[in-house]
Amino acid sequence: MRNLPEPLREVMDDLRRLGFGPKAALRAALQLLKWPEGETRRMGEAIGGLRSRLLPCGRCGALTEHDPCAICRDPSRDASFLCVVAEWDSLLNLEQGGFYRGHYLILGGLLSPQDNMRPEQLRLERLEQRLTEGGVAEVILGLGATLEAENTASYLKERLEDKFPALRISRLAQGMPLGAEVKFMDSETLRQSMKYRQAL
Repeated sequence: MRNLPEPLREVMDDLRRLGFGPKAALRAALQLLKWPEGETRRMGEAIGGLRSRLLPCGRCGALTEHDPCAICRDPSRDASFLCVVAEWDSLLNLEQGGFYRGHYLILGGLLSPQDNMRPEQLRLERLEQRLTEGGVAEVILGLGATLEAENTASYLKERLEDKFPALRISRLAQGMPLGAEVKFMDSETLRQSMKYRQAL
């Protein structure tokens, strides 16, 4: 996209770094130009304040304005369940469903040699500290079904079983999504569905 004014190109470049395609970045930048100046300034200040106003929760790693976060402070949640997720957006997705009422711990990623993600880069000390405090009866590995998630789950299971032998370790069930037909499923999903089949 040649002949764009430099200020517009800078905003488009920033939007593209966020994952927007070139056309979507241009549309968003042009939409910002239609906003009243006060609104665009407010948005810029809100973006600028993200780092200064948010911090990771000292117990679970979730982004919060107050440490500990609202989930960790909530006395109605069941502290005997600890769901381990890779990133904060996984926690948000589980919370949106409203069916899980335990606590969380965010690892900060998944093991991936290709991306140089090694065990020492994950928040394993925080996880083990939480378990050492006592009160957790079950760790639920909510890491997904990718190769990296499988490798991370295997690593965590081995490490936790060694250090906390009485701890129950589980994982989210995997298999066919509701409403799916067998003929449209990939082989890995079918394999997981068969392996974790349920009695009727």
